[in-house]
Amino acid sequence: MPTNQKYHKNYTEFGEPYQLVLPLNLEGLVPDDDSVRLLSHELEELDYSLLYQAYSAKGRNPAVDPKTMFKILTYAYSQNIYSSRKIETACKRDINFMWLLAGQKAPDHSTIARFRTGFLADACEDLFYQMVKRLEKAGELSKETVFIDGTKLEACANKYTFVWKKSVGKWEAKMFQKVQEAVSLLNQEYLQNFSVMEETRTRDLQKICQFLEQICKEQHTVLVHGRGKRKSRNQKYLELFRRFLERQTIYDWHTASFQGRNNYCKTDPDATFMHMKDDHMRNAQLKPGYNVQIAVDSEYIVATDIFQDRNDVWTLVPFLKRMEKNLGFRYPSITADSGYESEEGYTYLQEQKQKPYIKPQTYEKWKKRSFKQDISKRENMGYDETADIYTCHAGKKLRPIFLKKQKSKSGYESEVTVYECEDCTGCPYKEKCTKAKENKRLYISKSFLEKRQESYENILSEKGIQYRMNRSIQVEGAFGVLKNDYEFQRFLLRGKTKVKLEILLLSMGYNLNKLHTKIQNDRMGSHLFQIKESA
Repeated sequence: MPTNQKYHKNYTEFGEPYQLVLPLNLEGLVPDDDSVRLLSHELEELDYSLLYQAYSAKGRNPAVDPKTMFKILTYAYSQNIYSSRKIETACKRDINFMWLLAGQKAPDHSTIARFRTGFLADACEDLFYQMVKRLEKAGELSKETVFIDGTKLEACANKYTFVWKKSVGKWEAKMFQKVQEAVSLLNQEYLQNFSVMEETRTRDLQKICQFLEQICKEQHTVLVHGRGKRKSRNQKYLELFRRFLERQTIYDWHTASFQGRNNYCKTDPDATFMHMKDDHMRNAQLKPGYNVQIAVDSEYIVATDIFQDRNDVWTLVPFLKRMEKNLGFRYPSITADSGYESEEGYTYLQEQKQKPYIKPQTYEKWKKRSFKQDISKRENMGYDETADIYTCHAGKKLRPIFLKKQKSKSGYESEVTVYECEDCTGCPYKEKCTKAKENKRLYISKSFLEKRQESYENILSEKGIQYRMNRSIQVEGAFGVLKNDYEFQRFLLRGKTKVKLEILLLSMGYNLNKLHTKIQNDRMGSHLFQIKESA
């Protein structure tokens, strides 16, 4: 009859004999050509003074050296491990992580999370660009052109906690009307001359509440609550204006959270609701997310940034400025997709003496037969450059009538020439040509057309064709690896600063894996893919 088995928390007390097979030194277990060795070597050479400054000189020493912690985080992101709990498990079970720890105790998940969101926040960007400069010194960057693209990644936020600027404005306007009515009655009842203005409505409501509180105090008003109890006039007005003030405070908080956007997410106020490429419900559902921009040179990510704007157009100029500041040099040419085309972008590149290789937004439409047969388009009209006159399909003249100034969202001012047809009355082509009740008008920015033509000629050149091909391979390929191979399709952290930290760690892991692949495949120093000649 077997005796009852007793279990203990310490499993070594079961007493089975165990012979240690693994060597005490892990050096022999890590292959000579493993990427973790390259990662440790490259990150060892960086300057960590900014990271160490985040730690207090008076406090106790960290459980794991900050440099080692950074190596562990970077290696984890390069191996598709993003959760702090999974990183903790890897430090206890994975030989490569143990090798990086070099005998130090494996950190727990709270230590990893605290390091990532706290100590590393201010130093990660500096470490990333140090790594990029090392690649530059090694001759791994061409410094000839940079490929720019963006994608939208989902935020770590609830999909249904949205706040819309239009709705807030509508409800705030309705409440303002009720406030005006209540203030009018208040002035009649208490013989006062209070007023609530749109610019100072919060302060004005606070003054009224203070006045009513003073009245209640002077008249010894007893505030009653509950069913069956009659409220006094003082209490009714005080509660009414307190509700107004509370709601106005919420509206003010919403307005401050928009930051120039037309919506934001309650669970992550920095996130903006956007259309995502991954639309599994096929109903164009908006999700909270961030616009991630990267710049790629010679297959390496040389710059990255996070934007809250859904449109790539407004990200180009600030992204280029930040990239130049961090890298310390300026690329002679910029290659980007049609989503980045704007007069402001062209003007900035011209001022910086950078050659644009940006595809026009109508580039694909120009090729279609339907576009060529559309008589309403400016491109299909005759143009006399000397007289500055367009001729429509019916043979009538469109002459400039006035100049119009337009200011973009970023404050850039452009000049638009307005052309109007001499007479569209009775024209047999009017329905196909314009929806205007009177004469057809054209709104044309001559400066934009001139700069677009220059960029169009650039992309059609032999060098431009090669750049466009490499853009689709290198920068779109980088996003394909990050989102599909690395399975990074949703941020784990909240807030713009922490989200940027994640994308920097991911980009650094990507660069080190790319360097490892190039070394192993004898592709060091290769920058551009060559166009295959057709047989």
